[in-house]
Amino acid sequence: MKYVQGLMVVCAAGALSACGSGDGFSLPTLDGKPALVVAHRGAGGTLPEETVEAYARAIEQGADAIEPDVISTKDGVLIARHDPNLAFSTDVAQHPEFASRKRKLSVDGELQEGWFASDFTLAEIKTLGGISTDAERPQEFNGKFKIATIQEVVDMIKKSGRNIALYAETKNPTFHRQQGVPLEDRLLALLAAAGWNDRSAPVFLQSFEPGSLKYMRGKGSTVKMVQLIDADDVDLKTGALTFAAPYDRPYDWAQAGDKRLFSAMVTPAGLAEIKTYADGIGPWKRYIVSVKGTVGADGKVADVNGDGKVNEADTTSQPASTLVADAHKAGLFVHPYTFRNEARRLAADYKGDPKAELKQFYALGVDGVFADFADTALAARAEYLKQVGY
Repeated sequence: MKYVQGLMVVCAAGALSACGSGDGFSLPTLDGKPALVVAHRGAGGTLPEETVEAYARAIEQGADAIEPDVISTKDGVLIARHDPNLAFSTDVAQHPEFASRKRKLSVDGELQEGWFASDFTLAEIKTLGGISTDAERPQEFNGKFKIATIQEVVDMIKKSGRNIALYAETKNPTFHRQQGVPLEDRLLALLAAAGWNDRSAPVFLQSFEPGSLKYMRGKGSTVKMVQLIDADDVDLKTGALTFAAPYDRPYDWAQAGDKRLFSAMVTPAGLAEIKTYADGIGPWKRYIVSVKGTVGADGKVADVNGDGKVNEADTTSQPASTLVADAHKAGLFVHPYTFRNEARRLAADYKGDPKAELKQFYALGVDGVFADFADTALAARAEYLKQVGY
């Protein structure tokens, strides 16, 4: 990914209030409306992610959309879970009745050991409890809340009485086809049964694999679709994105022998290609604003804050790329991921304030944000809109 020096043509963060006019500030989003706040995996920052309770909390917080990752059980029921491997986010290891189910399986070319959802019926999965996937987040709820089905998430949205969107991701779609439980047709059928099968539906469908989105388009779906764009990490010495399997390219590209990296998607040609089957992009936020550390005399990235660890808290944010403007020029909206509150995830120039990072992205014209703490993203948006006189 090639970064340009200099911000997009937006008002400087410190002088946003000067950008207003008598008619109010013209927002730099694609449609001129305030950016959406998407509750990433529900209220994943405070409760075990993708549980019924986490989605209920996100709705209470006022999120504009709630995001489930879509995987399938053995009996073909779609559930909300980030990983097919249940070892990562459930207490399955504490269930001796399932000890014999533990096995090794290749997921997108990566050999994993654990318990896989496609080996369990929904009834069995409903006996498991979700656990926090971040050691710095509350652990007292581990095992207490159950995994949500996608139907339950739909029902919660409908019962809320609010205009909330379902922002669903087909997770590891090639893997699910290999396991004999493909996702797309079941997801489209579920949406059709909800009456959410046209352009005006409160639905976004997203995937890292272009083939999944293209398949659903080919089945006649006109709901809003989003191409996710990943990378492996950031080289903190240079600020450049790094690419290593399985985060280097879409897995369906890898299966087809397509050698392009995810970075090919953010070129003008890549964006034009995405526009043929999707309405927007969901890039890792480092494609828009990367971070860079300080290299010490030993050639290593310095622990600037002296906490004994080297992470994003020891970095500074870099000049923004042109990706938002490029995507808008191609007619695509931009929903970067994932905004989080932990200090270790915030560049030093944000001074420990997650709202400072969010307001920078709002000023750059992103059309939505994925946030683990939707309440923080909503508060930052309210402050930004007030500051610019919207």
